[in-house]
Amino acid sequence: MLKYLQTTNGGHRMTADKIRSNVYLDRHLKEEAKRLFKEYGMSFSDGINLLLRQIVARKEVPIPKDLEIETVLPDDPDYRIVEKTRGEETVSLDEFLKA
Repeated sequence: MLKYLQTTNGGHRMTADKIRSNVYLDRHLKEEAKRLFKEYGMSFSDGINLLLRQIVARKEVPIPKDLEIETVLPDDPDYRIVEKTRGEETVSLDEFLKA
């Protein structure tokens, strides 16, 4: 069951046992999503949590099966980022740049 708290600005905030998580996002996509979530009275974090809850409840990801996903190859500069963060909870930019 989701619990919502009324916020002082009339919106709602989900409550749950939460952890901090770092993800790489497209800057413009994030800003547009933040704007849309705000229209529903949600924070960006609450909006993402709501989407994750729907994915788990429905046991499916709302992405077309024929979506083209870019493969990151070892000679790609982003490959180092993926390998550096694999299996780690977080890596700061400073820690990554030291490697």
